[in-house]
Order: sequence, then structure tokens, then C-alpha cells
Amino acid sequence: MTEQSAVEDGGVREPSVVTQASSSGPDAHTARTRPLRIAIVGAGPAGIYAADALMKSDAEVSIDLYERMPAPFGLIRYGVAPDHPRIKGIITALHKVLDKPQVRLLGNIDYGTDITLDDLRAFYDAVIFSTGANADRALPIPGIDLDGSYGAADFVSWYDGHPDVPRTWPLDAEKVAVLGVGNVALDVARVLAKTGDELLPTEIPPNVYKGLKANKAVEVHVFGRRGPAQAKFTPLELRELDHSPTIEVIVDPEDIDYDEGSEAARRHSKQVDMVANTLEQWAIRDAGDRPHKLFLHFFESPAEILGENGKVVGLRTERTQLDGTGNVKGTGVFKDWDVQAVYRAVGYLSQNLTNLPFDDQAGTVPNEAGRVLVDENADGAARYMPATYVTGWIKRGPVGLIGHTKGDANETIACLLDDAPRFTPAERPEPEAVIEFLEGKGIPFTTWAGWYRLDAHERSLGEPEGRERVKVVEREDMLRASEPHKV
Repeated sequence: MTEQSAVEDGGVREPSVVTQASSSGPDAHTARTRPLRIAIVGAGPAGIYAADALMKSDAEVSIDLYERMPAPFGLIRYGVAPDHPRIKGIITALHKVLDKPQVRLLGNIDYGTDITLDDLRAFYDAVIFSTGANADRALPIPGIDLDGSYGAADFVSWYDGHPDVPRTWPLDAEKVAVLGVGNVALDVARVLAKTGDELLPTEIPPNVYKGLKANKAVEVHVFGRRGPAQAKFTPLELRELDHSPTIEVIVDPEDIDYDEGSEAARRHSKQVDMVANTLEQWAIRDAGDRPHKLFLHFFESPAEILGENGKVVGLRTERTQLDGTGNVKGTGVFKDWDVQAVYRAVGYLSQNLTNLPFDDQAGTVPNEAGRVLVDENADGAARYMPATYVTGWIKRGPVGLIGHTKGDANETIACLLDDAPRFTPAERPEPEAVIEFLEGKGIPFTTWAGWYRLDAHERSLGEPEGRERVKVVEREDMLRASEPHKV
């Protein structure tokens, strides 16, 4: 790899040599006076996979994982539907990483408020950001701000018991629209269509069960702008829609259409073909009598959310048609749908991080292979922030499944280790130094041992009801169960 430039305090400085040896090359086994100290901001899958990649390298490392929430696991805990235990099983693998002695969890710490980039640079040789994406991408259509128009990410945070969102959710609409044809749209539609009692055996907290128990939705309409071959569902998640005894999945035969580009997509992807096959089977079967109807609509592009007195009363879509390449064009034919709530599931968006560059359009930190990119010199050479890296959705955008973050992490860690000989050593690298700093600020941070205590507490709440766990929602209750600072 090429030698990395560095930028500090707005000016360019030459890369400096660290006391640690590189993890590759002729000095790979040179003795170090201490391990390489790394801070990872974000203890979701991306951050944990980065820690795992570091520990699997030849480098001697000491890693602190920072997390804004009192509990780790990020998207797995607060972004996966509660009726997806198979995906939540990934926590078992992540657990094994956090059990390693080279890793320390520091939770309930907000980057930019409790600790800054300058603070981190004083305690660590390098910093990796893996903060993910937790906001809704905008959908610029008329009526998007009406009462009854919601972002999927906000709804997911509510039903997953996120401590920083309201404890109630308005579920008084009998007919609901979900915009988007990805797995998040399926999760939202499925949770809206299921009964509260169906979801009670999961980990949902009491406030979520109470809300879903009172849910009035009997029709859920999912809208996709393109056709079945362009849907972003994964086959298993799509088929799960049909497993509920209360949900009748309905597909209009008129929406089963393919052009040359669509057929090529089916030939080149087994998953695309499986999704198309499932939708075809649903389109030709006779309608059943399950009480809740879930419609999957294709070739309907959202044009406007209709309102009266500031509230959603309908959705207007434009019919589209394939153009031969797998893309679509509008037909000028519009239809109004009788719905009282609209959820947009058109993608997640990462949030700007203090003291880091940010691409508002892409929703990512500009980078090359994980190195945070500031700009280019006059000669076109890239300039990077010193010893600062990104991985996961903040690096590449909210695309791909959880497993894709492993490859992301490996690429970033390879760059970090290649750059390590040129790091400026941390001023206070001893592990106790940052603990003294946090305690001096009075921050009630949680630990990995604290997660074990919270985990045991949540399991004890579920045991009387025969449930695996009941998730604790209130931050103060999470902290109380975790016993901050105690290891």
C-alpha cells in the first residue's frame, strides 16, 4: 500500500514513527514496549468485527469499544425485529469476541459529548468509527410531514425498546402503507400486521406489547416502485410473511412482470429468482380467510401523501412500467389509496460525527478503504486524518446484510496495521488512564461485566412468563441493573 499522508490541525504533517512494529513486513515480530492501543467507537456488529479482525492479526493489541447505549450489539439489539431470533443469534458469535481479554467495553458514553476525538487521540494510537446508521433517509414527496407519516427507523426503535424514543406509538390506523421493498419494510409490515399476542413470546417490553395489543391495523399495503425482480427482500424473510396464522399475503397477478433486464437478474442471482418465484406462487393462489391482509404492490411509485386537517388520509402513487433494462418509467396513470398512516422504509442514514468530514449526500464519512479522507493535495494525492478509520455503514452506507460488515472490517484493519509504524504514539496509553478520565467527569459508564448483569436481569424478567427475556427500556433501569463502573 502507498504511504499515508496525515492531516492535523488543518495543516499537513509528515507521518511519524511509532514505537510499535508493523504487523506485516520484515519487522513484524519486533518486540514492542506495549500493545497497540485502539479505540473503536460503536459496539455493534461492525465495531465488534473490527475488534475481532485486530485480534486475529499478528499485532499485539489492546482495544476499548465505546458504545452510546448502556448495552452493546447495536443493530442486533435495536434494529432487528423481535420475531427474528435467528438473526439475533448472531449475538452468540459477537459474545465470544467481547469475552476476549484484549477487549474492554465502555458503554453509556456519547462520542462528541462525553469524550472527543482529541481525548481519544490522547489515550489511543488509532481510532476506528463504526457508528452505523440509525436515522431515516428523506423521501421528498408532498405530504411527507403530515401527522401519520412516519420513518421506519423510528418505529423500529420503538418496538425494539430503544431507551431514547417515546414509550408509546400511535397505532389507530386501520389501513396502513409501507413504502419500500427491502427487509426493513417487511419487518415493519409484519409487525404492523401481527397481533400483540403473537409477538408476546418474544423479548418485547410491556409498553410495546400494550401498544401492539391495541393496534387497529387490518390492512397493510407495501409499495415498490419497480418489479418483483428488483425487490430487495431476502428469500427467507419474504417467506416468513406467510407463516403467521393471522396474516394473508396477497399479490396482484398484474404486478408479476419482467423485462430483459429482469430476466437477466433472475439468471444471475439465485436469491432474486427465489424471491420472484415466491411472489409468483402467491399471485396465483386463491385468497384465504386470515383476518389481517398484507398486500405487496409493485410498479407503484409514491407521488404524494394525501392529507386533511394536517393528517394522513391517503396515498397517491403513479403506475410505472419496465423499460427493458430492469428500470422503470412513469406512465402518467395515478391511483389514490385509502390509508390513514404511511411508513417510509427507503433506507437508513448515518449521522454526522463531530470533528470528522461527512458526505451529506452519501451519508458516510469520506474514506478510502477505511482511511478517513480529508481532501486532496494540489498534486491530487489523498490526504487522510491521522490514525483515524471507519468501518460498517458509516464507511460504505446502509447496504448489505450484517455479515457483509466482516469484509468491511478486514479491509479497514489491514489499512490500519499497514499504517501502524507511522502512528504518533498516544500520550497516555495505559488502560487505566482513560478510566480515570471518565470517572473524573462523573460519567456512569457500563462494562462487559455489566452487560452480563443486565442480561441476567432481563432473563429473570422473562422467566416467570416462559420467555427467554424481557427487554429493559429505561436507561436508568439499564444502568441500575448493569451497576456502572463495577467490573
